[in-house]
Amino acid sequence: MREAIWRTMRGSAGDVTRRALLLLGLAAVALPGGLPARAEAPLSVVATTGMIADAARRIGGDAVEVRALMGPGVDPHAYRQTRTDIAAMVRADLVLWHGLYLEAQMEEFLRKLGERKPTVAVAESLPRERLIAHVDYSDKFDPHVWMDPRLWSKVVENVRETLSAQRPSQADAFAANAAAYLAELEELAAYSDKVFGSVPEGARVLVTAHDAFSYFGRAQGFEVLGIQGISTQSEAGLQRVAELVDTLVDRKIGAVFVESSVSDRSVRALVEGAAAKGHTVIIGGELFSDAMGKDGTYEGTYPGMIDHNATTISRALGGNAPERGMAGRLAAGS
Repeated sequence: MREAIWRTMRGSAGDVTRRALLLLGLAAVALPGGLPARAEAPLSVVATTGMIADAARRIGGDAVEVRALMGPGVDPHAYRQTRTDIAAMVRADLVLWHGLYLEAQMEEFLRKLGERKPTVAVAESLPRERLIAHVDYSDKFDPHVWMDPRLWSKVVENVRETLSAQRPSQADAFAANAAAYLAELEELAAYSDKVFGSVPEGARVLVTAHDAFSYFGRAQGFEVLGIQGISTQSEAGLQRVAELVDTLVDRKIGAVFVESSVSDRSVRALVEGAAAKGHTVIIGGELFSDAMGKDGTYEGTYPGMIDHNATTISRALGGNAPERGMAGRLAAGS
């Protein structure tokens, strides 16, 4: 029976959702895990992004087993669920996804899955007045809310509430773990305030591969210029590159930044274009935008991701930040 299911799932990428929905209909008889779990066995959680997975692990502790679908360097805007992902989500007790159209290629499947099991878009319930409207679509919002630790804290609270609803017996432990995690995020936000406040006012311009840093810019008073739009699926046209080259030259901006989950080709075109006009621009460092750092590292956690970004940006733009970051945990030379 299982082999028959996998055969139906072979084909072009455009058929993934149809095949996934077929799998949902057969999962109860075809896949293990259909029987009720043992009392108080760890809650099986699948999270789409590393940032959500980090929150679930920190809050859930030993009471949860968390799998992140998208690892380091993965672009969530373009990501499509694989056969392995589908099986993991069908078997899981709970699926946590971001929402706000971040997982654009997976959204139809995730919403259908939500009709059959607990599947929660943890950023969808953020107050609309706290969100930044999409520049091209009146009914859409910029999904990159994790770039502001204080705003992301609201998502962490949603994760805590969701885990508690699924495992009420562990609600007190989840609350205690969440409180400690939220305190760490407030410390992270205060560190960001301090190091970004040390950047000369005229240098507070962040130029990156795509427009993922608007929430950061709003929180810290930085102008943010992306080559591509909010989604990496938008086109980075030659005209946009030429406009940004002129901006770099005219305003004497000295550093631009690449991203770990986006090709650096367009950013390097900016550097070359500015050089052709007699202005030197350096690559200020690699930032984590849509994905965290390597698994098992400090940078592979949400606090480490933001600590790395804050430290890298402020140092490259003339601010004062310790080389090893907020608590001395960043990798040397990161």
